[in-house]
Amino acid sequence: MYSAAAAAASPPRRDFISITLSPEEAVGAGGYNNSKAWRRRSCWRKWKQLSRLQRSVILFLFAFLAVCGVISYTSMGEPWKSLTNKSLDDQRTEPEIPGLKLANPAVLPAPQKADANLGDSPELSPQKLPKPPHVRHGPSNLQIKPPRRDVKLKTRHDTSRVAEEPVQADKEEKTEKSVISWRGAVIEPDQSTESPSSKIKEPEKPSSVEAEDQKEPVPINERQMAVIEAFRHAWKGYKDFAWGHDELKPLSKSYNEWFGLGLTLIDALDTMWILGLKEEFEEARKWVVNDLAFDKNVDVNLFESTIRILGGLLSTYHLSRDSLFLEKAKDIGNRLMPAFKTPSKIPYSDVNIGRGTAHPPRWTSDSTVAEVTSIQLEFRELSRLTGDEKFQKAVDEVMKHVHTLSGKNDGLVPMFINTNSGQFTHLGVYTLGARADSYYEYLLKQWIQGGKKENELLEDYMRAIEGVKKHLLQRSQPKKLTFVGELAHGHFSAKMDHLVCFLPGTLALGAHNGLPADHMTLAEALIETCYQMYAQVETGLSPEIVHFNLHAQKGHKDVEIKPADRHNLLRPETVESLFYMYRFTGDKKYQDWGWEILQNFNKYTRVPTGGYTSINNVQNPSNPEPRDKMESFFLGETLKYMFLLFSDDIDLINLDKYIFNTEAHPLPIWAPA
Repeated sequence: MYSAAAAAASPPRRDFISITLSPEEAVGAGGYNNSKAWRRRSCWRKWKQLSRLQRSVILFLFAFLAVCGVISYTSMGEPWKSLTNKSLDDQRTEPEIPGLKLANPAVLPAPQKADANLGDSPELSPQKLPKPPHVRHGPSNLQIKPPRRDVKLKTRHDTSRVAEEPVQADKEEKTEKSVISWRGAVIEPDQSTESPSSKIKEPEKPSSVEAEDQKEPVPINERQMAVIEAFRHAWKGYKDFAWGHDELKPLSKSYNEWFGLGLTLIDALDTMWILGLKEEFEEARKWVVNDLAFDKNVDVNLFESTIRILGGLLSTYHLSRDSLFLEKAKDIGNRLMPAFKTPSKIPYSDVNIGRGTAHPPRWTSDSTVAEVTSIQLEFRELSRLTGDEKFQKAVDEVMKHVHTLSGKNDGLVPMFINTNSGQFTHLGVYTLGARADSYYEYLLKQWIQGGKKENELLEDYMRAIEGVKKHLLQRSQPKKLTFVGELAHGHFSAKMDHLVCFLPGTLALGAHNGLPADHMTLAEALIETCYQMYAQVETGLSPEIVHFNLHAQKGHKDVEIKPADRHNLLRPETVESLFYMYRFTGDKKYQDWGWEILQNFNKYTRVPTGGYTSINNVQNPSNPEPRDKMESFFLGETLKYMFLLFSDDIDLINLDKYIFNTEAHPLPIWAPA
């Protein structure tokens, strides 16, 4: 028997009932079967078991993630679509259709810091040479592949193969562009470079983009070889008698010093690269490394040192991809900045690059308009490469200020501007020659350099060309040559500087970039005149200045030359315009005219011991009176343009990717930001 205590201590008895159900019965009773319906009911029960606060938090998180997803999709959609379109474009070549405007491809990225940008500029190698052992390629350690470009087909008959552009992308692109209307002409930033000049034939081009990377190099022709020989002869004189100095005096076998910075050598660096002169380039590079120093107590002219030294170094950096030249460019750029410390922000003409001081000329407080408005391409590019905005800001302020000034005559500007007041001086005199010429050139070229967005520059250029037509154009007798004269206080002068012969090339460049077709018509007329300034002279070389006959006189030519104007300085402007005209039209007569000029340079200015010399009298073939001086621009500009004129390779400094400064140093065209 159990005692009562034992009974109380023992646990209470539990009874269990065991029930076994078949699977069919379990399903019928609503038990767990891993079906979707069961899982939904189970999740719903768990959701209902949560508190109201917990459910609110979870709903908020889901809503937040959904919003983030939508934002990410919209922000990534356009770049992805652009990338897809770009990859499709790379796989096809589109022939040009007359009248159809296509957007230019991006050429360069937006401004970045120098370190991040060293590998981002367009690539270009010197033109490849044939097998002669005495001609070499550019330096092998610096050679790079030419930039890819969208090439045009040889004929207009292949236009049926044009691939369709996405309609929506085209609409979006049009809405982003600002449109300028100028007297019936509609001009769009970043438009096709064909447009008004589409009827002009171009040198033959590859038939497809795919073949471009595999195409045979364009061989050096006989005329280009003659330019290379002329350059080597000039370089021999400089190396033997003026190495490291500014200019060669070939007759006296000595040198002339201007700034003491090796102007001829720096001016010629990119010419050697383009001509493929490896040995000469490497030799000059060593001088830059070891001997080029800017910490000198010397006054330099802001304009001349910018276009020759800064421009030459920047151009050589882009062609060679050698950072040495960019570092030197930054050095000289910083040393030139004191020139802008004026009351009006119009820069002084002279800078002491060692002391960091600047001043106007001793005889005046004026600067010439051409000089203060023709340094912009170089300083803007220096800012783009270095990421330092101060360079571009300084030169842009000058252009904005000049844009607002009174004293213009239908877009034509006076020759002088005061650095204190910031106003034009010597009003009433208008010319496209010395002291004003490159102002007009840089209006157009800055617009092109910046991606065709800076409308004020284009407006000023277009207005100026209309002013030229209205006030400065006349026709001579007896051949009715179209020429650009000068206007002084309402009186027209039939005087034309050789410097004005930059204008046909500039007009052609504008027409190529979508400006009115009559600009090309005027360019064709003016280049004929510039050629006649050579052809009607006894030596076949142009004088510095000519006067045109406005009335027919028996026994008189169109061109008259005064004794004080009959010198020739080996200038490049006519050859420069011949290059543009041939590149945009393919007309061989421009090459033939250039060939005549080169032969006459060889006949009347070549010095047997090395170098070429300016001459005092282009009217005396028996004694042209040599001046004993070879300007640096003969190597930097004249022979460079000669070589490019005689080339049938449009990718040798592609004019849709590069813009030349006024010293013939090619700088890249920027891509849209």
